[in-house]
Amino acid sequence: MLACFYAQIMARHNTIGNIGENIATRFLQSKGHRILDRNYRKKWGEVDIVSRENRVTHFVEVKTISRENGGVVSQNAPYHRPEENLHGGKLLRLRRVVETYIENENIKGDWQLDLVAVELLLKDKKAVCRLIENVL
Repeated sequence: MLACFYAQIMARHNTIGNIGENIATRFLQSKGHRILDRNYRKKWGEVDIVSRENRVTHFVEVKTISRENGGVVSQNAPYHRPEENLHGGKLLRLRRVVETYIENENIKGDWQLDLVAVELLLKDKKAVCRLIENVL
């Protein structure tokens, strides 16, 4: 019973993450980014989106949360921002994956690690995106 419950939670979490990555991709494209790669995986981590804009390669981590109540926060549920899910350990893994990508793909020039925070407002059927540049 517990395994089934856990599988349902993970399935919803993965679905929300995929939706957030798709929204973030369109958001970046609207800002002039050309998408080079998505979900670049290595044993030690993953970069969600790799893009290029103004001669800079952007490695983008996407953090997505959903809000059932359209962003209204109750006293029992403190406000939580998606970017709060990017912690030191994740940054270290991201840096290693970025370095691997740069070497394997022979990337030249400037690069940076960015974060797109996506809030899905389920009741309103909207998404709010924030681009936070140079998080490393």
